[in-house]
Amino acid sequence: MEHSEYRLPEKRRRRRCIILSVVSLLLLLIIVAVVLGLSLRQNTYKLKPTFIARCQEFKGYDCEKMWDVFEQAYVGRDPCDVPMEAYDPFIAAAPLKPACNRMMFWSKTKDLVHDFTEKRDCYVTVEDSLLGSVLDGLTWCGKEGSRETFTTGCPGWTDCVNNTVRSFWNRVSTAFADAACGDVTAMLNGSIVTPFHPASIFASIEVKRFNYPRVKSLNVVLVTQNKTVTNCTNASLKDLQKELDQGTTYNCEEVTETQIQDCSSHPEKPCGACW
Repeated sequence: MEHSEYRLPEKRRRRRCIILSVVSLLLLLIIVAVVLGLSLRQNTYKLKPTFIARCQEFKGYDCEKMWDVFEQAYVGRDPCDVPMEAYDPFIAAAPLKPACNRMMFWSKTKDLVHDFTEKRDCYVTVEDSLLGSVLDGLTWCGKEGSRETFTTGCPGWTDCVNNTVRSFWNRVSTAFADAACGDVTAMLNGSIVTPFHPASIFASIEVKRFNYPRVKSLNVVLVTQNKTVTNCTNASLKDLQKELDQGTTYNCEEVTETQIQDCSSHPEKPCGACW
């Protein structure tokens, strides 16, 4: 009896320790699940307000409805299996209107182009449209079996062909190029070896949509710097000329980045004098 009297409290202590450990583990799992759930919701909360706020800068659109149509393209899908066509309803909800003689395309010159179009109203890029503006610089995707929108853990641009973001920009760039008309301008980077790179959206999608007589001419502004490595005689630009329909005229001008920035800062200068 004396022996058992001493062992019984020890067993109870062990049992209590085990119970406390199990309870602590369960509480930890619950906390992790709650934090994870909140973080997933915050992903949507961060993306949607940005989308809505940018959308509201354009008049005449039901931005909540635009968001719903946008989400339908990718929510619940494998983020590497979202084809361009998945965004067709979203593109149809805000058709791109032609801006003849004012449409600006770009490749590897995004910051310079947008600084210019923000300060001067003579040209527009796809990012100046509602479709391009609401998602410019953002990342998003869905996942199979989930109704959430994610902004982290999404595939990168080159991780898979039909990833959520890449398919969107391919699709909206197609729509923008289809709306191009008259004299079209493209700002390309003269500081890289291949300014007209075949893998770029401009080369692989947009130029192929410049159909004559809708597009009458293409003016390439080749942006140069102190360490310029190419000029208008570049072999890739010869390939660009070959891509154009017969009848569409081509012109290339080498313009310094400083000259473009100076023109951006002097709105009294006519845009035609910028290059």
